[in-house]
Amino acid sequence: FGFLLVVYIILIITCSEITISLCYFHLCTEDYNWWWRSFLTSGFTAVYVFLYSGFYFVTELKISDGISRFFYFGYTLMVTFSLFLLTGKLNILV
Repeated sequence: FGFLLVVYIILIITCSEITISLCYFHLCTEDYNWWWRSFLTSGFTAVYVFLYSGFYFVTELKISDGISRFFYFGYTLMVTFSLFLLTGKLNILV
């Protein structure tokens, strides 16, 4: 669990730095509709995780049953949506 905590801290720091940088660039161009973009910038980490889980499903997993596929992508979608909300909310707190 120690390694998982370190990775989580690195995720928080990386998402925060990227969001602060992109918000700064938006404010420099006088685009004052930055608040949703700050949420979506770090939240799209979850989109990467979902796409990678689809790639992992195609290349590594040997699931042929339709119900198992449904469960895999259903649970993956729930986990990645939770990650989306978590990483988006972290930057509002920072």
